[in-house]
Amino acid sequence: MDKRVAKKKLGLKENYQRLTRDLGWAPSYQPVDRIYPYASYEGIRIHDWDEWEDPFRLTMEAYWKYQSEKDRKFYAIIDAHAQNHGHLNITDASYLSALKIFLQAISPGEYAAHKGFARLGREFPGVGPQVACQMQAIDELRHAQTQIHALSNYNKFYNGFHAFADQRDRIWYTSVPRSFFDDAMSGGPFEFLIAIGFSFEYVLTNLLFVPFMSGAAYNGDMATVTFGFSAQSDEARHMTLGLECIKFMLEQDPANVPIVQRWLDKWFWRGLRLLSLVGTMMDYMLPKRVMSWAEAWQIYAEENGRALFSDLARYGIRMPKGWNDAASARDHISHQFMLGLYQWSFGTAFHGWIPSESDMDWLASKYPDTFDQYYRPRWNHFRKLADEGRPFRNLGLAKLCQTCQFPCVFTEPEDPTLLCHREAEYQAERYHFCSDHCQEIFEHEPEKYVQAWLPMNQLFQGTSGGGGIENWMRWVNLVDGQDNGDYEGSQDQKNFHAWKGMSTSNL
Repeated sequence: MDKRVAKKKLGLKENYQRLTRDLGWAPSYQPVDRIYPYASYEGIRIHDWDEWEDPFRLTMEAYWKYQSEKDRKFYAIIDAHAQNHGHLNITDASYLSALKIFLQAISPGEYAAHKGFARLGREFPGVGPQVACQMQAIDELRHAQTQIHALSNYNKFYNGFHAFADQRDRIWYTSVPRSFFDDAMSGGPFEFLIAIGFSFEYVLTNLLFVPFMSGAAYNGDMATVTFGFSAQSDEARHMTLGLECIKFMLEQDPANVPIVQRWLDKWFWRGLRLLSLVGTMMDYMLPKRVMSWAEAWQIYAEENGRALFSDLARYGIRMPKGWNDAASARDHISHQFMLGLYQWSFGTAFHGWIPSESDMDWLASKYPDTFDQYYRPRWNHFRKLADEGRPFRNLGLAKLCQTCQFPCVFTEPEDPTLLCHREAEYQAERYHFCSDHCQEIFEHEPEKYVQAWLPMNQLFQGTSGGGGIENWMRWVNLVDGQDNGDYEGSQDQKNFHAWKGMSTSNL
């Protein structure tokens, strides 16, 4: 009688191999380069797609179980937050300005990343990256959805949350994240992976989902904390896959090194400009702060970045070109951008304000070499004007950088008293830039950036709702004086204090 032999249980690696790599096949009736034309046009040379390693070796079956369990916990907490009047547990309604920026800038970015990774899953011929891109596309879509669901409760009580999707495409400061993702999505598949896997996931995620989410917890915002921590485990996987992509390209062929280096230079700087939004949120928009932007940058960017580029040095990769300028800007960018947001607060979908004396004392303690010398005098001047009943408003439209689309409010790397402004001509047209690095990015691909949709230019041309500030307000779904302007005396401030008082008194 034959003896029955027990089947050997597959190990994690073998199981992953069967459920992913073994699903691929070699095409027989069409050449590979016709099926995957975008895999080679950037100049990246890949000799063996099977060398792609997914360090997590996560199968789709395990992925769905893991994510569904996180969703059950997430929506249970969100429901409890809403039923227990969580909107009154935050420290102050001024904190909501940070969430409005997040919803207008970051959440649509997550959705754009979802579309980009869905496209990459079709453009890469290797089964390994196809599976990884499929999972990340679902992750990014889930992140956008959970963020919108978590913040929707605030929309029931406070202004400025209602039209984030329109405002993402139409308001001047949201053109910064929009242009970042449009730039990435209009690139090839390998550049998109560098843009998102390195700049967005590795650089931005650590500075957003760790210190800012800790700040949300410190300010009583359990809704934001919940979606932040729910996403963080995904972000850790995304960062690892992004770095794996970089190493994979570098190991496949020495000719890939200069291409990857150029992308790292470009997307480090583009990510830094996008992070200026986050720095301002951390330094100015959290009533109770965990750490300053400078401290977060030093921990999560400089220390982690040095370790990363030390690891990549064996492939011939150096630090990004803008690294030293980023270090010089660390103590300035959040103050410079908040000063801009305050003077143009009539054109924002959130409230601005002058920091209190205690806030400025905190900023001075965190920025001892810069704040009292360069920025406290400006805030004191604005306070004096406001006390006299003539608050400062800059009715001139900001000059936008053609590349990053930020207003040109940042200063020279070694001189914080001099605005940084660069110009270049292309086909008899003059273009403006906020830095040497943005100008260099433009000059490498001018035909791409001359097509940029700049909100200020469109307002002059009358294509933003028909021309004029009033038409523009309607076009971007802003109610003047309700969704924007000073926080002091706003409807949000009055409602929050009235409702908070009702919840803690017997009257």
